[in-house]
Amino acid sequence: MTEPLLELRRVGFDYPGRTVLTGADFALHPGDRVALVGPNGAGKSTLLHLMMGLHRPTAGEVWAFGRVRRSEAEFREVRGRVGLLFQEADDQLFCPTVLEDVAFGPLNLGRSPAQARADAEQTLAVLGLAGFAARVTHRLSTGERRLVALATVLAMHPQVLLLDEPTSGLDEATEARMTEHLIGLPQAMVIVSHDRVFLGRLANRAALLADARLLEATLHSHPHTHSHLHIHPVGEMQAGHGDGLPQHRHGHGVAEEGRDEVGDPD
Repeated sequence: MTEPLLELRRVGFDYPGRTVLTGADFALHPGDRVALVGPNGAGKSTLLHLMMGLHRPTAGEVWAFGRVRRSEAEFREVRGRVGLLFQEADDQLFCPTVLEDVAFGPLNLGRSPAQARADAEQTLAVLGLAGFAARVTHRLSTGERRLVALATVLAMHPQVLLLDEPTSGLDEATEARMTEHLIGLPQAMVIVSHDRVFLGRLANRAALLADARLLEATLHSHPHTHSHLHIHPVGEMQAGHGDGLPQHRHGHGVAEEGRDEVGDPD
């Protein structure tokens, strides 16, 4: 088995007065596309931020690309190789124009202004935003800002994508375009979303975060009867994984449409 790209080893994390994670083990390998689900407020966004070093664990270790990461300098290297799409697009966009926002990441990685501009323009084009370069970012619609925020991540050509509610605020046509683009990308991904159709098309593994525990989960859909995705917890998440997920006999007492046992995401 290949070495994990990102790994949590017995990670714990607390906010004042609240435990978010206890003894979490997780490994993201090349080719993995993990659906991260759980009740509202469970800490799914926090887990993504721990992988990026935006929060530091209160217990355990965060590994990235074969090395334990503790210091800001060590995580700075990780952020050059891992792209995080924040839950709120406005947390990612701060430049006057769309082109400046999308070129900022490549410039920060040391690319020349000409190369950063080319990367930005190419990324905007593939997301259907070719005419947006000169647009004022804060005047865009919610869905447009969401796509521009994704462009700021993709323009850096990261090895790993951490996507927090990527389809939030998108209309049907825009979501379809984003989904098709993400399906065609080679990067390993961790995806937080409540959109089960979207996850069913993109994810090949699942993890459930609930009650401060990170659990492995099976995922499957029923294309001949209904299209939404079912996710069932099967036990504590292990640092590695096999070739497939455990099999689970489905009963319609669990994860029925409108009665989802994992709840809404953060």
